[in-house]
Amino acid sequence: MTTFDKREEGFEKKFALDEELQFKAGARRNKLLGLWAAEKMGLTGGEAEAYAKSVVVADFQEAGDEDVFRKIRADFDSKSVAQSDHQIRRTMNELMATAVEQIKAGQ
Repeated sequence: MTTFDKREEGFEKKFALDEELQFKAGARRNKLLGLWAAEKMGLTGGEAEAYAKSVVVADFQEAGDEDVFRKIRADFDSKSVAQSDHQIRRTMNELMATAVEQIKAGQ
């Protein structure tokens, strides 16, 4: 195997690990986001956990974060929870950073 082949293989492995981290972080972020939104809507215990799972599942509707955002926005609107679009998106970003840190720390 040439040095070039080894470098290429290394880049491919790093890419695969980065993609796996992004997938895991996205799922974890969505669960954390679901728990945050559940709290805002007054859900606790099993209801909050079930809601968080529904947010994780919502992310599989389409690529990107818009499907998750629309679910939270619609649920907040139906429960009359006063959170702006900006606040929801800011929380999504903050929780993504938290999720990445948790995964890197092995939590």
